[in-house]
Amino acid sequence: MQYRTLGRTGIKVSPYGLGALMFATSMGNEPAESIRIVHKALDAGINLVDTADAYQDSEEIVGRALKGRRDDVVLATKVGRPVDADPNHQGASRRWITTAVENSLRRLQTDHIDVYQIHRPDPGTDIEETLSVLTDLVRSGKIRAFGTSGLPASTMVEAQWTAERRGLERPRTEQPPYSILNRGIEREVLPIAQQYGVGTLVWGPLGQGMLTGRVRRGQDSDVRRSTMMRSFSDERRVDAVEKLIPLAAEAGLTMPHLAMAFAIAHPGVTTALLGARSMEQLDNLLAGVDLALSDAVLDRIDEIVPPGTDAGPLDQAYVPPAIARTELRRRPLGERSAA
Repeated sequence: MQYRTLGRTGIKVSPYGLGALMFATSMGNEPAESIRIVHKALDAGINLVDTADAYQDSEEIVGRALKGRRDDVVLATKVGRPVDADPNHQGASRRWITTAVENSLRRLQTDHIDVYQIHRPDPGTDIEETLSVLTDLVRSGKIRAFGTSGLPASTMVEAQWTAERRGLERPRTEQPPYSILNRGIEREVLPIAQQYGVGTLVWGPLGQGMLTGRVRRGQDSDVRRSTMMRSFSDERRVDAVEKLIPLAAEAGLTMPHLAMAFAIAHPGVTTALLGARSMEQLDNLLAGVDLALSDAVLDRIDEIVPPGTDAGPLDQAYVPPAIARTELRRRPLGERSAA
């Protein structure tokens, strides 16, 4: 496996990383099976494992899996999404991050986190407040580097400028969604990451299951039955999948191999996170780890889903307040008149 440098951190990571959301027992996996999956991935050369405090007991399971192998693993986790009903147990404030990092260290059974990520943007917290506490954690040795997840390109630039002007540590990573079906980050996020030396850990390379080849028009597949996501009923995404399936067949590839190889082909992508739920899924994905798509295949993909565009909406993607909150995009009724 050929390792890549994670931005300007100097840390070497595998082009495939292991996402640990599926290891939460609420997702249906037995902890012992999840631990076996982690060990199989590490044995295959994957050296990056990504989890989050909001993934129920995923951190505990990852911590158990890494016993005796911690020094060989680039361990990433996240903070920011709600972990319970308390309104202060979320976000990117100094108060919460200071508490949350200690909780993650305890669950992961380690004395440091290699990459600590803000799980979603927190518009209610001043960015300098967040950078300041993360800088303190780097200097104390509790984290080695930090980054973000789902940050808009403009806020990525703001964070870099704020860090430089205030003498703070810079965000070194970004974790955005990216797949053949969702290429919007090619327009600004990936170029900004390259400009500032930010490594990227992209999630959802299989398009939330749509790029497995098991989602077809008019078929009630097991993937459709197991989810209520609107993505699976969006005709733009289904149309793209129907065109990608014969392309993969012509190239002699499975759909998952086509999707994963595409995700790591962009020069702005460091690692693509695979979320294997079973040993069989992991084995199937690892079988394509050395594949590289030809220019001809990439050109065909560009024709199906043009660069920098999304084939329909992506569930779970961050929606900024300016879009999500009605009052931020509509003047009060009394102010709408042009008179």
